[in-house]
Amino acid sequence: MTDKKRLKIGLALGSGGAKGLAHIGIIKVLEENNIPIDFIAGSSIGALVGGFYAATKDIKQIEKIAFDTDWRRIFSLIDPSLRQGLIRGEKIRKFIESYVDKINFQDLKIPFTAVATDIGNGQTVYLNRGEVASAVRASISTPLVFKPVKHLGKRLADGGLSLPVPVKAVKDMGADFVIAVNTEAHYFRNGQNSKVGFLKIANSSLNILRYHLADYSCQKADLIITPEPKGNVYWNKFLNGEDIVLSGEKAAKTSLSQLKESLRKKAREV
Repeated sequence: MTDKKRLKIGLALGSGGAKGLAHIGIIKVLEENNIPIDFIAGSSIGALVGGFYAATKDIKQIEKIAFDTDWRRIFSLIDPSLRQGLIRGEKIRKFIESYVDKINFQDLKIPFTAVATDIGNGQTVYLNRGEVASAVRASISTPLVFKPVKHLGKRLADGGLSLPVPVKAVKDMGADFVIAVNTEAHYFRNGQNSKVGFLKIANSSLNILRYHLADYSCQKADLIITPEPKGNVYWNKFLNGEDIVLSGEKAAKTSLSQLKESLRKKAREV
């Protein structure tokens, strides 16, 4: 197959909090096996990893950032807010800028879309113009934790609320073949749905909604990679996530033969 006829491959990186560190391991394996990435779309943590990679194409640097972050650095990024969220998020945006500068979307090394949600009407919003750091900051805006971002008259929150695995976004960018990364696929396998108690039932109910929405978001992907970290993953895993990155590597390696065969099959169809 000539380069002119090569399928354009899109990577849809899903939400999932610290479980999204698995995206780093998946990109590492794709790089090692010379699988090109022509487009990236990300929701929440997927936008953070995807935006960094689209700007740098240096997955080792991104892995180093993840592993070198400590408690002191985390607390230094907290800027308390009294309205609409506990954290204003300006320090988070500046943290992102410290690695990608004030780069605009048109200057990225890989075309990229950050996915956010309009908190006013629930609609999915694609962010692919202007400064990347501001778009990523909007996409990671977990409700009640981060203050929503004002953008063109809208209040934007976490992309995972409306499109947790942005397969549609990366297809809309022009991808012929979409690799989706769903970090929510193993919710029931981990026994998390068996929790009891008022707060635990409420939390489990939200997780079930996320599980089904993520599954629905993946339906038109050509290949779905589902990392499976051991045990429950909480926010503190952002500070000790080596095993989660490894779970991404393992899942990608397991999917490699299927990926290569699917690429060959689709290339014959176009």
